[in-house]
Amino acid sequence: MGRKSNFAEKAPSGPGRKARKQKPPELPAIVLKEEKKLAEKNAKTKVLGRRSQQRAAKRSALKAGTKKKAVAPKKVKNEEDDLMDSDDMSDQENKKKNLFDDDDEEDEDDAPIADKFEGSEGESSEDEEEEEMPIEAKSRKLMQKQEEDEEMAEAELQMNVQTRLEKYTLPTDDEVEKEKVLPPELTILKQRINEVISVLNDFTKKREESRSRPEYIAQLRRDLCSYYSYNEFLMGAFMETFPLQELIEFLESNETPRPLTIRTNTLKTRRRDLAQCLINRGVNLDPVGKWSKVGLVVYNSQVPVGATPEYLAGHYILQGASSFLPVMALAPQEGEKILDMSAAPGGKTSHIAALMKNTGMLFANDANPDRAKAIVGNLHRLGVTNCAVMSYDGRALPKVGGGYNRVLLDAPCSGSGVISKDPSAKISKDDKDINRCSHLQKELILAAIDCADVGGHIVYSTCSVLVQENEWVVDYALGKRHVALVSTGLDFGREGFTRFQKLKFHPSLKMTKRFYPHTHNMDGFFVAKLKKISNAPPKPVEEPEKEEEKVEAENGDADSDDEPEAKAKKGGKAGKKNKKQQNGKMNGVGKQSKVNKKKPQLQKKKQLEKKLKKASQS
Repeated sequence: MGRKSNFAEKAPSGPGRKARKQKPPELPAIVLKEEKKLAEKNAKTKVLGRRSQQRAAKRSALKAGTKKKAVAPKKVKNEEDDLMDSDDMSDQENKKKNLFDDDDEEDEDDAPIADKFEGSEGESSEDEEEEEMPIEAKSRKLMQKQEEDEEMAEAELQMNVQTRLEKYTLPTDDEVEKEKVLPPELTILKQRINEVISVLNDFTKKREESRSRPEYIAQLRRDLCSYYSYNEFLMGAFMETFPLQELIEFLESNETPRPLTIRTNTLKTRRRDLAQCLINRGVNLDPVGKWSKVGLVVYNSQVPVGATPEYLAGHYILQGASSFLPVMALAPQEGEKILDMSAAPGGKTSHIAALMKNTGMLFANDANPDRAKAIVGNLHRLGVTNCAVMSYDGRALPKVGGGYNRVLLDAPCSGSGVISKDPSAKISKDDKDINRCSHLQKELILAAIDCADVGGHIVYSTCSVLVQENEWVVDYALGKRHVALVSTGLDFGREGFTRFQKLKFHPSLKMTKRFYPHTHNMDGFFVAKLKKISNAPPKPVEEPEKEEEKVEAENGDADSDDEPEAKAKKGGKAGKKNKKQQNGKMNGVGKQSKVNKKKPQLQKKKQLEKKLKKASQS
């Protein structure tokens, strides 16, 4: 049983696959040359032993011919040795014959063998690289990169140390004129800006003896204008507003756009549901921050954010993060009567309506009728039903109507806080534009205060960072209307200025808030919240020196006041005027009474002149 065997003879097969001899590796000619050079170099640098040195000296003597080869003596063979059979000669005798070869061959055999392991080492290293794991290769590359970075850092540090030891010298007038003609080199400008700032930070030690501080500041202004493409007026205004180091951060932040933000319309959806819908459409987004419950920041999107079905359905609106702040400071309540004086395109108006939950009365105004159409379109899309849109000049609104619980004034401004959106403002704005905007803002804030009811709140905001459009305007309103600054309710942001250069503002201006692009990653903004105390004008704050002068004048005018009092008894007009003045002084309200601050000697002279005229007439 079992398998049937096949006893047919099989042809012997050739050598197996493993038994085949492999050819020696063929190396390129460049590698062979390099190996030869390395071998020669190793032979030169290798230290020979004592015996090897003797053999080398012997070989060199033979080559020179100063020494002859030593010939071994031949043995005389006997007859008996000749009779020995050739078959009896063994391998040992052959070996003995080889022992009597010439000494030169012995020396060549005993010579040190040259190292020829370069090829094998390369092969072994290649094998190691093949066996190396990917993570090990990555770590090795990282180590190499780290070493290179450390070397570069060390070189840069040495260069910085050398430059710090040297004093920076300002360019001469001829060099400045040449730079005006030629196009600017950005690398040179950037280096000079950093050097001038370092000199100004430690002016006493690093300045040139013949140079003053205004010269360094003028040079810095010119370099910043040419590097960042600003006009000299706007750059000078920024230099007055910010410290030098913060100024560079602010200018750099204006070169990069702010992140895209959207506001959830809570009249139609919740932020969580909206975020889930947009994520399903390929939008990468996150909450804008802990300070807002309706904002979302969009990093990137596979679909246009302004054309999704959710946008068309009014679930959200594209709105900057800084535009949330005035409405949050206003804090509208349900059932109130609220006015938005400069409402276009309707982002803040719709936010107010969402917080009011479509209750109460909301009035949206804009001076431009074409821009008012955009308000109507956005309000219809977002589902706002408690708003009336009108187009009046904001300065005339107190005549149209008043009694508003809250008024929002997002005043037109120079746009110095949104330069990343409108780079043309770098060159187009000058001192005339700023003064014009400031004058208009002062008129509008007084109109907003007049529109508000007593006890109502007014929020004033601008997208500017200049003091002339922010603290200066609010300080003017505090002097012209009986209002007081209150807290904005915003947890973040910087305090407003109470002092600016030679100007000194009201101490309560520290309750206002400033927002910057380089610190809060949003457009530059200013927010102030006012509360209306009464419709009467504020009491004039008199300085102590003026009060002393007033008391002295009253004491000195005792004699001159006798005649008006006598006329008052007779029912004269002067007596009525004095009574009104006294009533105004006692009550402290009503119209401001004009205080007679003239010197008593001048008044006596006038009285004498009047008496002389009467005498001449009679």
